[in-house]
Parts: sequence; structure tokens; C-alpha cells
Amino acid sequence: MTDEVGHGLKSLDTALGVLAFMARQDGPLTLSDIARGCGMPPSKVHRYLASFVTARLVRQEGRSGRYDLGPEALQLGLAAIGRHDFVNSSADGLPDLAAQTGMTALLAVWANDGATVVRWQRGLSPTVTSIGLGTTLPLLTSATGRIFLAYAPQAAIRPMRETELRRAARQPALLPDVPANSAGLETLRDTIRAQGFASVDSNFIPGLVAAAAPVLDWQGEAQAVVTIFGVDPANILPDSPQVRALLDYCAACSVVRAA
Repeated sequence: MTDEVGHGLKSLDTALGVLAFMARQDGPLTLSDIARGCGMPPSKVHRYLASFVTARLVRQEGRSGRYDLGPEALQLGLAAIGRHDFVNSSADGLPDLAAQTGMTALLAVWANDGATVVRWQRGLSPTVTSIGLGTTLPLLTSATGRIFLAYAPQAAIRPMRETELRRAARQPALLPDVPANSAGLETLRDTIRAQGFASVDSNFIPGLVAAAAPVLDWQGEAQAVVTIFGVDPANILPDSPQVRALLDYCAACSVVRAA
């Protein structure tokens, strides 16, 4: 009898499922915890764990006997992190996101001049705009920029934040929805992080609305921002299918979920 299933091995799939379960937990686990979580008999789980301990993918604590991920599992994780290409992996699905939402989709990264568009995918309905590849978007008045405000390292964005904040303090119409001071920006930042996305209406971009969400690295910082924009204000409401699709897409591209 063989345990081959399709092009894989059932026993290997099961073993990897045990590792995946352990990786999702917050700390060491007992044998019974793992067996219960994986829906397997303890005796079977123990055999897998014994092999993992030998391979140093799992370690067993001496006193408690609990199991946790081992040094080789750490090396695998570090190798995966080092090879993760956030920009290209996030750009690959932009055509599907644009088709699903019916909106134009773009990908931006933080560069020397600020939030810079590096990928662009037109939606089903043409949208007339001057935004294109290489465009630098404002930090405080664009959905893209506001995600960097909320999720980028603050040291990186501080010079632009202070420059735009001083400008908005002199011209309040530039920032109609937020007090042009540090407390106002902190409230905005907290709001964005609580909902996981930022949106702006046509007060910021005449005739256009936009919503943006972060692609997060293992430190919870934005490595890239995905933005969708169009003309219908209903498409950027928190419970809209378009925003849900955006959030799901960015969650799939991220190492950790937005919070």
C-alpha cells in the first residue's frame, strides 16, 4: 500500500500539517495539545515529533516535556524572510485585483521622494488621471500616503510628514478631515490601523476616490502599499466588496496581518 496522493505523499502532508499547527501557536505545547489541535491520535503525533526532534525542526523541553519549534525551523523561517520579494509578489496579482474590483490598482513603495508608484493596472472602466508609474503621492492627503503614515517606520517618513503638516497648518483646506497638528495625525494613524485601510474621497483628488492597504513584513511595517481607485464613492466604504477584496489581497501578500 502506498500513501501517495496525487503528486504528493499523504504522510508528509500530515507531518507538515503538524509543524504548521505548531507554528500558529504562541508557545510550547504538550503532546495532547498538538494531537487535539491536529485531530490525530497522540501515538501517531509522537512518531512525527520524534522525527522532527531528530531533524532539529522541533525541540522538547527537558522539565515540562512540551514541544516547540527548533533551530532548523528558525533557519527555514529566516531563509524565507530573506528571500521574500514583497514588490514582485504583491504586483503579480494586481490584474486579478483590478478585474475583481473593477477599479484601477497600483502598487507603491517608499522611496527617497516619498510614496512612489512602481506598478499600475487599469481597471475595467477607464479612469482619467495624471497618476502613473513613477508618480510620487503626498503623505497626508492620499490614501497611499496615509498607509505609509500609519505603517511605515516613523523615522523614514518624519521629514515629509513635518513638511506637509506645516503646509496644511497654513492652508487648512489641504487637510479638511483632520486637524493639522500632531494630535490630529496621531488620531488619523490610530483610525487607519484599527480598520486596516485608508480611504480618501473626491475632496482630495477631484472626481476620484481611493482606498489603500499595507503589505506588511514580519515587523508589521509596510514594505509596499496597494491602492484601488475609481469614481464611485460606494466602492471605498468599509463594508464594500472592493475594500474587502483589497484587504484580503494585502493580507495574502503580507507576512503578518494588519492590526
